Amino acid sequence: MTDLDNSPSLAALRPQSSQEDAGSALHELQTLLPGRVLLPEHEGWNLARLGWAVNVDQHPIAVVTVHGPEDVVVAVGCAARHGLSVSTQPVGHGATTALTGTVLLRTGALQDLTIDVERRVARVGAGVKWGTLLAALEPTGLMALAGSSPDPSVVGFTLGGGLSWFSRALGLTAHSVVAFEIVDAAGVRRRVSPSTDPDLFWAMCGGGGDFGVVLFVEIMLDHVGPIVGGRMLWPLEMARPVLRAFRQITADAPDELTLWAHLFRFPPMPELPELLRGRSFVSVDMTFLGSETEANRLLSRLRQLPAQVIDTVGVVPPSQLGGIAAEPVDPMPTQEYSELLRGLDDATLDRLVDAAGAGADIPVAVVQIRHLGGALTRATPEDGPNGAIAEEYSVFCLGVPVAPGLPEAIEAAFAEVRTALAGQRSGRTLFNFLGAESDLGSTFSATSRARLRRVKASTDPAGVFRSNRPV
Repeated sequence: MTDLDNSPSLAALRPQSSQEDAGSALHELQTLLPGRVLLPEHEGWNLARLGWAVNVDQHPIAVVTVHGPEDVVVAVGCAARHGLSVSTQPVGHGATTALTGTVLLRTGALQDLTIDVERRVARVGAGVKWGTLLAALEPTGLMALAGSSPDPSVVGFTLGGGLSWFSRALGLTAHSVVAFEIVDAAGVRRRVSPSTDPDLFWAMCGGGGDFGVVLFVEIMLDHVGPIVGGRMLWPLEMARPVLRAFRQITADAPDELTLWAHLFRFPPMPELPELLRGRSFVSVDMTFLGSETEANRLLSRLRQLPAQVIDTVGVVPPSQLGGIAAEPVDPMPTQEYSELLRGLDDATLDRLVDAAGAGADIPVAVVQIRHLGGALTRATPEDGPNGAIAEEYSVFCLGVPVAPGLPEAIEAAFAEVRTALAGQRSGRTLFNFLGAESDLGSTFSATSRARLRRVKASTDPAGVFRSNRPV
């Protein structure tokens, strides 16, 4: 363990501006960026300060709506001069109280997107969402390492590493980065690549947004050929046989096949399809980089099970990838728990079904098991802070705390899931799956954390930047 591991964060060491100094800084910022700076006394503040998870009580001292890259240069320069810290949320994901006291930049308007088909490189602005990029890629025959939802920004997802539908075959999304264009702690625009800034580039390939404000990311694209994907759905009472078939298929699945299993409890909300409204299910979502015939062969164990309600598996255009998991895109209150699992066996799955299956009365909307492995196990520490991900699976649980008493009940349900999986839990969580109050202690090795802190100390010694997961 290094001295950096025992030291307080740079943000904690940084002298804090007095209220008078902060007021002077914010007045200057309003003068420099007229009409773009929202303060707590302004109308609309309580909505503007929130992230996507609206129950996370974010308290920045100002919210700046960025219109272009030069606005970022101005805001960072002003904050640095006055001893303030800057945070960034392009579209609101990654909500956290770590942003308290910062100048929060909303970079969602940075929508520039350029696709160089010949070089197979996309230059993606900070506000571009995955759904936008995938739709633009569809006519090109190229594909980026997209995640499950069309709503997060490409930049935010990638800074956290990015667990893609195709990570088993091609690695984390961060492994496809060619370069970042950032505003650094001195307020200077610069391009960060393996050749110009190897340590900073390494830190940004999965270590989060603590090292600068990203204006653009350049990512390498792939010729992946046809993509087969879809969802198979059964009543929740079928959870035991479905999860066992899921485990059997994933035990020797080719890297091109990705399966995620879910235990769903849908609320009786009128906006939900009648088939799902107020009912509970077990599902397996999948993608396969190959032919539909081969995909069907690989899924035969699941196809043999009775009582199937839905089967949407077929060739999927890139623009429709976000529809496979059909995750919510509108802001909402959430509670989450996630962890990596060393493996699965029938006894563990039985305990999970006892804790979260049809016989359990728990206020958890989703329990998800993702199959990992493949290329994720072959990464090295030089590929980014994550290094190799040796665990074979991950678990993710989601609760929606919309009534008094529910937050406590949801946490109790998470504890039951943790107990059921106790023999397989590794104690590690992927960056993009950390909860609102989580830190990086459960994500990176001590060696990676120490290196991240050295990069932070050398590139941002005054602590101008504070991300949602400060190193």
